[in-house]
Amino acid sequence: MVKVSKFDAALYLDSEEMMAEYLTAAMEDENPDVFLAALSDVAKARGIAQLAKDTGLGRESLYKSLAPGAKPRFDTIMKITKALGVPLAPKAENMHP
Repeated sequence: MVKVSKFDAALYLDSEEMMAEYLTAAMEDENPDVFLAALSDVAKARGIAQLAKDTGLGRESLYKSLAPGAKPRFDTIMKITKALGVPLAPKAENMHP
C-alpha cells in the first residue's frame, strides 16, 4: 500500500517573493475561501506565534480567523496582511471611466 501525506503549501513558501506571488494568485480566484486558505498557509510558513505577536491578535483568534469557511473581519485581514509584509493594495486594471 502506498502512503500519501497531505500536501502542505506552507512547506514551500520559503521566500517573501514566493509568499507574495502565492497570495496574488489566490486573490485572482473568485472564491474568497481560496485567498483565506492561502493566507493561512503563509501565516503557518511565517509562524503563527510570531504573527499573533505582530498583529496583537491571540493565536486562537488567528486560527479561527483563518479556518476554512471563516468570515474574518476586514480589519483582521488588514492586520494580518500588514504584519506579513504583504499589505493589500488596489491595482488599476481594465478600469473604465
